[in-house]
Amino acid sequence: MLSPHPSIVERPMTTAAAPSARHADIMTPEQARDPDYFPGFAVAIPLGIQHVLAMFVSNLTPPIIVAGAAGLGFGSENPAELIYMIQMSMIFAGIATLLQTIGLGPAGARLPIVQGTSFAYLPVMVPIVAGRGVAAMAELMTAAMIGGLLHTGLSFFVGRIRFALPPMVTGLVVLMIGLSLMRVGIQYAAGGVPAQGTPAYGAGESWLLAGIVVVTTLGLSFFARGIWSTAAVLLGLLAGYVVAAAMGRVSLAPVATAGWIMMPSPFHFGFAISAAAILGFCLMGFISDIESIGGVSAICEGSAGRRATDRELIGATCADGLGTALAAMFGAMPNTSFSQNVGLIAITGIMSRHIVTIGAVFLILCGLAPKIGALITTIPIEVLGGGVIVMFGMVASAAVSILSGVDWTQRNMLIFGAALSVSVGLELEPAAVSHLPETLRVMLTSGVLPAAIIAVVLNLVVPLRHAAAEAIGATSHFPPAHDLV
Repeated sequence: MLSPHPSIVERPMTTAAAPSARHADIMTPEQARDPDYFPGFAVAIPLGIQHVLAMFVSNLTPPIIVAGAAGLGFGSENPAELIYMIQMSMIFAGIATLLQTIGLGPAGARLPIVQGTSFAYLPVMVPIVAGRGVAAMAELMTAAMIGGLLHTGLSFFVGRIRFALPPMVTGLVVLMIGLSLMRVGIQYAAGGVPAQGTPAYGAGESWLLAGIVVVTTLGLSFFARGIWSTAAVLLGLLAGYVVAAAMGRVSLAPVATAGWIMMPSPFHFGFAISAAAILGFCLMGFISDIESIGGVSAICEGSAGRRATDRELIGATCADGLGTALAAMFGAMPNTSFSQNVGLIAITGIMSRHIVTIGAVFLILCGLAPKIGALITTIPIEVLGGGVIVMFGMVASAAVSILSGVDWTQRNMLIFGAALSVSVGLELEPAAVSHLPETLRVMLTSGVLPAAIIAVVLNLVVPLRHAAAEAIGATSHFPPAHDLV
């Protein structure tokens, strides 16, 4: 459950707060907690745009990272494919959000859930496309589509697997996502992979730009209020961009040559089968279920004061899978629910799904304009690096928050420690499994998958009170678990 925040329904905020504060006196607490209540366009439009601002940078980061790993990203001769991926990430994040808020048959929780491109899949996607160019994108998108369809089917069994996903498992998975991506943030801040091995990599100018973004983002998050705090990462990137432009590091040539309208094209990257990629995406669908269950539970418990129903969980995870499959068909990244927007709902105190619907429409309109994507490609990679350093750190911080609610018995500590040690170790030293088939190598060195599998299996097979474990605890040199916490 999210920590309590002052609600704009309970008391008015200052003028710097959410735009709906001036309407607090005409909205009852019951209306604020009702997902079907529409507060009027004067409230819904600014709050809907605020939702987009909160997730905008996070939504665009995964396609930028994947394109960069494939050799299609910043600094490439033709940024057309990167621009396409950026635009599709906006369009299909908006469509996936509409699936959640409006629904389509069994798909959709009919709750204010904002969907966006998922960080969870990055540890699997990056090794699949690394250095292979546009040809690898066909394998990735085909695997994502198949994985999304499987995810959709698994959603109908989500009520039966909740017992296998205690906070220790979900917290470990989220932690591994953050740890697996931190290296990317540092690489970007130092100048990016293309600059490695050159004097430009790690230069003071690069760290200056990244530092400006980090400092601005933290300053706004700590000391600003309302939309200035909500959009802190976006405004931090803007500050870094302005400084980079003053240093002559920005060229707007891609914006001038980009068109005004871009429509999605089915199977833009083609169709290709890769067993390793398909297996990875199918397994990651299970991880995405964990994220979705957490997001829906947080919205219902934190804003509505009740547990999420099985119908809402099934609808949310079904929309996750369907949105991922649909996005991949048109060359976009897998989708999942965004936790920063869950926090935004808790802050405003308004649970109307119609507000998020308006934000989704705005996101789709942005995705149809390729000049927006072209403008994003002009951001220096060091500026982007400053933003992702903060974002990936927040992923790990969210994991620590989840893990704080775990009862750290010796059993749980050993399960967590074994899963963490193996997964981090294999990710840091991938050569240790170089003799295995490619499919297994990709899976074992992803960081996230081995951690999830080990933690889930051990948590299911090791009894809560095991005589042998208690004997080990009594005779070993380890201090009791409560002494270590």
